[in-house]
Amino acid sequence: MSLHPEPIGVIPTETARVARAAFPGGTVIMRLRDEFATLYEDADFRTLYPIRGQPGLAPWRLALVTVFQFLEHLSDRQAADAVRGRIDWKYALGLELTDPGFHFSVLAEFRARLVAGKAEHLLLDRMLERFKARGLVRARGKQRTDSTHILAAVHDLHLLELVAETLRAALDDLAARVPDWLRQIAQPVWFKRYGRRIEDYRLPKRREERAALAIEIGLDGFTLLDALDAPDAPAVARQKPMVGTLRDVWRIHYARQGNGPPRWRAGAELPPVGERLQSPYDPQAHYSTKRQMEWSGYKVHLTETCDKDAAHLVTHVMTCPAMQPDMASTADIHKCLADKGLLPAEHFVDAGYVDAALLVGSQRDHGVSLQGPVRAVARRQSEAQQAYEQRHFAIDWEREQVTCPQGKTSVTWRAGLDDAGAPRICAIFSRTDCGACAVRALCTPAKEARRSVYFHPRPESEALNRARARMNDPAWNERYHVRAGIEGTLSQGVRAFGLRRSRYIGLAKTGLQQVCTAAALNASRVVHWLAGTPRAKTRVTRFAALAQAA
Repeated sequence: MSLHPEPIGVIPTETARVARAAFPGGTVIMRLRDEFATLYEDADFRTLYPIRGQPGLAPWRLALVTVFQFLEHLSDRQAADAVRGRIDWKYALGLELTDPGFHFSVLAEFRARLVAGKAEHLLLDRMLERFKARGLVRARGKQRTDSTHILAAVHDLHLLELVAETLRAALDDLAARVPDWLRQIAQPVWFKRYGRRIEDYRLPKRREERAALAIEIGLDGFTLLDALDAPDAPAVARQKPMVGTLRDVWRIHYARQGNGPPRWRAGAELPPVGERLQSPYDPQAHYSTKRQMEWSGYKVHLTETCDKDAAHLVTHVMTCPAMQPDMASTADIHKCLADKGLLPAEHFVDAGYVDAALLVGSQRDHGVSLQGPVRAVARRQSEAQQAYEQRHFAIDWEREQVTCPQGKTSVTWRAGLDDAGAPRICAIFSRTDCGACAVRALCTPAKEARRSVYFHPRPESEALNRARARMNDPAWNERYHVRAGIEGTLSQGVRAFGLRRSRYIGLAKTGLQQVCTAAALNASRVVHWLAGTPRAKTRVTRFAALAQAA
């Protein structure tokens, strides 16, 4: 399909007449078209289409249909039916009432084109450009960010289910590609063991039987892999993605010396969860936990504006592996916002997004004041609860000395790196001073009887001290309440737009889904904002309201 950009025409007269008669007040979709007749244009998608070939459907229409689809939480089939049968959709898309629409598979092809062109953020970014031109979103205001978990579109498999289903899936793929070769090497028991989907309720219940089955499955897998590695094996069979997944799963869960029998790895031998697979059908989905929550899938970060005098619109969406800490995304969020020209002056986040380097780096690199609590300093317990902590030591940056609560100064000042590779400074006191100190027990339990103090370089250390000091400021705590609003946005995304569960397989497609969800959320919010609809207030139960009225 090629692209031949054409201008967006006016809404057909009959379509407009019938739509206005059916919906005198308009719908969200109709009002979006009235306010933004050129929300998307064909030229926005020029790089995703070849120059030559049969002309395809107008991408600006497919982009709008995609936003409408996520706005109403529809499947591809339902969205295609809505294009055919919904008057308000025909109005927004500028179609005649007799237009037959298109096949639902066109929407999947359009999303695949966005992913292949690494344009997952295109729908949201172009929407923000139009909003920015209208003054609905602006830079250097206030923004807030938080994350939530995304459930993968695959079943969460037990380890025994995982290895068995991975082998079954590999055999199934090979049967479709190289059936004659597979028929020659397949053992008769394989057809019974892997002939249908592996499910835990069909597996043995006793521990000894499950352990024996795990070894048998491991042996079957190695037999298949050895056959694939043989010189006479068809090359096309080795190139199947599921064969690579099989190798990864067997490397993680089985150990084998040479050509000997396989051994099932114990839990202590397994690598971190970030290196394991949870399902052969979505290798990029990982297991993670947050407080009491456990899930397999991904994590999404939403950033939105939160100025009182403007619409609260999502400015950036970032989907990442489930086990990636929030702090690893802060700098990337700032960089993406800078590329869009939508950096805030103040960025409100929770403690998971803040550390000393980010406090300094966000201000230095982007002029963004990172507003969030910082983790407290670890405290050493003592019988008297009076142990000396780092805050009791005075740092003289010019002389590169540290003075302890007893007035003694350090004798060594050494710059280095911590275990994570971040810069740290170590100040060490004299053995003579510490050994003769009457309160040494409150200072250090070290056997060599001298204290070492570790702290950040000066910019980071001072930024941390300022951040800890503002946490005790009632005025700052009052201003920080604005961060809580992002929880409502996440809740709206989950309950009204299907944010919680991925529709698709893989990180890129899941990320595209979250971007489309954010675009749909923005479309709904901007229509209501322009209509003067007041923001909904936090719901309070009737019983709780009694306490407020008392």
